[in-house]
Amino acid sequence: MPDRATPPTPSLLTPAEAAAAILGEIDPMPVECIPLPETLGRVMAADVPSPVNLPPWTNSAMDGYALRSADLADGVPRELEIVEEVAAGRFPTRSVRSGECTRVFTGAPVPEGADTVVRQEDTTRLTDRRVRVDDARDAGRNVRPVGEDIVKGSVVLRRGTLIGAAEVGLLASVAMTDVYVHRKPTIALLATGDEVAELDEADAILEGRKIASSNSYTMLAMTRLAGAEPMPLGIARDDPADVRQHVQKAFPADLFVSSGGVSVGEHDHLHGVLEEMGLQRRFWRVRMRPGAPVGYGRVKGLRWIGLPGNPVSTMVTFELFVRPAIRKMLGHREPFRRTIPVRAGEPMETPSRLQHFLRVRLASDGDGLPTAFLTGPQGSGILTSMSKADALLVVPEERERVEPGDELRAIRLDETRHVEVVPF
Repeated sequence: MPDRATPPTPSLLTPAEAAAAILGEIDPMPVECIPLPETLGRVMAADVPSPVNLPPWTNSAMDGYALRSADLADGVPRELEIVEEVAAGRFPTRSVRSGECTRVFTGAPVPEGADTVVRQEDTTRLTDRRVRVDDARDAGRNVRPVGEDIVKGSVVLRRGTLIGAAEVGLLASVAMTDVYVHRKPTIALLATGDEVAELDEADAILEGRKIASSNSYTMLAMTRLAGAEPMPLGIARDDPADVRQHVQKAFPADLFVSSGGVSVGEHDHLHGVLEEMGLQRRFWRVRMRPGAPVGYGRVKGLRWIGLPGNPVSTMVTFELFVRPAIRKMLGHREPFRRTIPVRAGEPMETPSRLQHFLRVRLASDGDGLPTAFLTGPQGSGILTSMSKADALLVVPEERERVEPGDELRAIRLDETRHVEVVPF
């Protein structure tokens, strides 16, 4: 085969079109059933109807005395007879009548006839069998009815829900010992280039003969943060045979992500190798900066997303295209981080007719929209611009200049709220 292949140059997609094209071909991973303690961070693959009411019986929200609110209608103080004591885990043996009460503790079933629990600090214990109510503020209160939280047969958690600590507790409360979730996808990660090195070549890096393959580590970290299992393939040298050998290792994975080697330079062999292996390319290059040389397609059924090699470009395009794909594979219904409105805090130049994603930090005075300031120089090789960034400021391609005070949208990099439709 020739040293390199120059991909065709169709009309370029916008970032939104590229993201929609990728996710349009991504399906959630198959379902597996795993023990409840292992579900943290996974996504529900099926609705869970409750087999029980929660609470399963009417119970006390306080340590105190269960009684009839009618007994407080004439005011307080009011003396009552204690007919029974019921702790949590035990059940009353008799109902409460007028002039009577039952000593109860938090979570204990409330006896029939009682509609009030007066907290113990509003009472004075007179004898073993007598108590005086000193304050009637709790009349008709502190009783949790059966099914107050969950009604039997109702859906506790829905398919597509991310399982956090509260969700684990909910599932435990309805005795779900095993849970159906989507399997974690395995993401094959490949870096390319003779100039980059793994950290086992630290001496060459520190002597300036090599550049550390930061992309290998940022992609691995971003993959884990997105909830998937990384499968590092190492670094492919600028040699077609070595590239082919590394690509062959990707096929057990669920998604193949590469960084570098997707341009048309004399030493960019990835496209040529993938073409030889039967690549069905969906698109190549996107109208954006940083990160224009993004590719997507399938090789022998394996989905491939090719990211550019500059460190910032790799991280930005991973955020926009790979992370949403991983979230959809995990079963999330809303794969994209939402955007928020912000105001520019300084002038910004975006002269090329491309959609820009500027690295910014956000400042807020507590009144109005957050203000966006550049993290410094915006070159695609300046990785510190990402480490300092709170967000990616989205500048439409028709804008050549942003003035202070202009309102734009931004993608917070720590945003936990997501949306279903591409927001940029």
